[in-house]
Amino acid sequence: MLAMSTLERQLEEQLIAPSVTNPRQRIIDHGEVFTPPELVNHMLDLVAQECERVDSRFLEPACGDGNFLAEVLRRKLLTVDKRHARNRENWERDAILSVCSLYGIDLMADNITACRDRLLNVVCDSHVARFNAPLPERAACAATYILSQNIVQGDALHMRTAEDSPIIFPEWSPLGRARLKRRDYAYDELAGQNDFALSSQVNDFGQRVFPPPKPIADYPPCHYLKVAEQAEERR
Repeated sequence: MLAMSTLERQLEEQLIAPSVTNPRQRIIDHGEVFTPPELVNHMLDLVAQECERVDSRFLEPACGDGNFLAEVLRRKLLTVDKRHARNRENWERDAILSVCSLYGIDLMADNITACRDRLLNVVCDSHVARFNAPLPERAACAATYILSQNIVQGDALHMRTAEDSPIIFPEWSPLGRARLKRRDYAYDELAGQNDFALSSQVNDFGQRVFPPPKPIADYPPCHYLKVAEQAEERR
């Protein structure tokens, strides 16, 4: 067996070492171990180009309090800074799109709350750093609502929420300069755990193809600042 480099040994030790701030019982009960920031950055560097794309989607199936998702969001917002350093409205729009692209699942309710708050704070702090002003209230409300839908308490292995319902994720697609199109999908279909294999077909080139997942809810396009109001009106 080849000897590991010093860096490889350090990364392995960090990965398996439990966080000293984690209550021991949670580690025993849930295997809860947080990834150190240095390791998070090493791993995200492997997909650095994707982290810099505003519309590139990320799912963390054991998100904890958001170590990975917060760093991905910071990297996306650096792209937003470069594109819209002097245009606050365009900055706000692309910051919201960055939030739309992040998804997380965790077993623990307090982790979900902490993760949502952490991601919102990343956006708010970035806005203050760029424009020396708080994030406008309507933008903060839109980001808060999107995070409430994208960061879900549940079991990623069984694809069920804490209430034992199917995990549902919204897809947020930009339309034009300021509108979003929302479609909701069952996580098990997105993950290919449904009956896709039974419904696969062979195309004209002899290749096996699978039908795209079907949305379980389809919303009309609306302004990105009105996503929460749209959901409330639909109830």
